[in-house]
Amino acid sequence: MMNKTTKKLRAQDSGNSEKETQTPKPSIRNPKSILVTGGAGFIGSEFVRQAVKKNSRVVVIDKLTYAGDLERIKGATEKVTFYKADITNKEFIEHIFEKEKPDVVVHFAAESHVDRSIIDAAPFIKTNIEGTQVLLDAAKRLWLSKEGFGMKDLGFRVKDLGVEDSGDMDKSNQKPIFINIATDEVYGELGVNGQFYETTPLNPNSPYSVSKTSADMLGRAYFRTFGLPVITLRPSNNYGYWQYPEKLIPVVILKALNNEKIPVYGKGENIREWLYVADCVEAILSVIEKGKPGEIYNIGSGFEKKNIDVVKSILRILNKSEDLITFVKDRPGHDFRYSLNTDKINNEIGWCAKTDFETGMEMTVKWYLDNMDWVNKKLDYLRRYWEVVYSSI
Repeated sequence: MMNKTTKKLRAQDSGNSEKETQTPKPSIRNPKSILVTGGAGFIGSEFVRQAVKKNSRVVVIDKLTYAGDLERIKGATEKVTFYKADITNKEFIEHIFEKEKPDVVVHFAAESHVDRSIIDAAPFIKTNIEGTQVLLDAAKRLWLSKEGFGMKDLGFRVKDLGVEDSGDMDKSNQKPIFINIATDEVYGELGVNGQFYETTPLNPNSPYSVSKTSADMLGRAYFRTFGLPVITLRPSNNYGYWQYPEKLIPVVILKALNNEKIPVYGKGENIREWLYVADCVEAILSVIEKGKPGEIYNIGSGFEKKNIDVVKSILRILNKSEDLITFVKDRPGHDFRYSLNTDKINNEIGWCAKTDFETGMEMTVKWYLDNMDWVNKKLDYLRRYWEVVYSSI
């Protein structure tokens, strides 16, 4: 399945559409210090790896739960300052902000697996909502106070706060920004047709997506109420290197390699838009440079696939039989389809996804084949988890 975003991507790649090819706007933001929450996670670590290549000073905060792993950023550790911290720890987070004085915050840290939120929603409420509030308050304290970057330099609604700029603050980092990473799941679900736009009303359906919607709305509230320079990003389903093997694609790869039954919810008809993780991070970096505070940007690829077709594509790459597929009881409240319209980020930021699904999947499968030592370290924990989630197999 291919939506019009994919058609645009391919038209640009082939050079056949001068009208649709956008000239990127000049950079307006060149961060000196980036604080990354969840920087040892799947998408966060890809951001860290790309950011250090741009010679940015990177500070990583990660609690190192089951899903966090410093192995993901071991090649960049000499250029990274790392704090093992829970983002709900207000005092420690404020200490880190005051010490490191980031001019950009990229907030990835989250409980992110829908199945786990159905088993126990409490960690999602605490981390995704309370943790986001702690981070927003720390950024507000740093950036919107006399001791921060200076009120006039932010240029938003901070004049309403009644805080004066002392005139003697450091003006070297004049455009701080808080990148709040949300998800396409905040929109709810679609039928066979249609797309989600940035203006689509939010209608989340799982404990996970409700917690992320709350975090999304908190960030936008802090922009509106306090003038905190927040940009909200809503990416589609990511896949690629280093993804923890609880999500669909790595689960299928791992089980197929071991000739184990592959669980597929319902009949596998649910549709997701698949975005290669390196493309997602390139979009985030582009928004850091060119994005406008207060705005929302969808990040999608245009490559929509039924879950069953994703599974079959992996089995073909691995030369495994489709007989391994086992249909299991559907997930409660399972959203049918997600599809993002990305005209805004295409036109205003000048970004389009580069990696088609087939190429991205080939690279992803190869990476897991080459890194089974890392995957195998997770197996004992995973098997206990799978017994709970896929108990009907």
